[in-house]
Amino acid sequence: MEKQDTNIAGICSPAIGEAGKTGDWSDLKPVIDHTKCIPSSKNKAACFLCWLYCPDGVVSMSIPVRINLDYCKGCGICAEECPPNAIRMVRKVECDDE
Repeated sequence: MEKQDTNIAGICSPAIGEAGKTGDWSDLKPVIDHTKCIPSSKNKAACFLCWLYCPDGVVSMSIPVRINLDYCKGCGICAEECPPNAIRMVRKVECDDE
């Protein structure tokens, strides 16, 4: 029987890739403004476009929305797809200062 790949699109789980945890080498990190984030501000299971479009499955569909920075490679798709612009991409140095 052929082994089935369980890491498919938005339902995959973060996992260590060939380069290890991507949070070690990524330059940009997403920062969420929870006052603008629809699920966080409305306390409702709504929107979650960041979760849907994340190619690495590192965004949790939870309230408040969380991003696993150990595995986020900083592609910025979540920020691009966020309707209220609640996610902004910052350089890792700036992110560590916050």
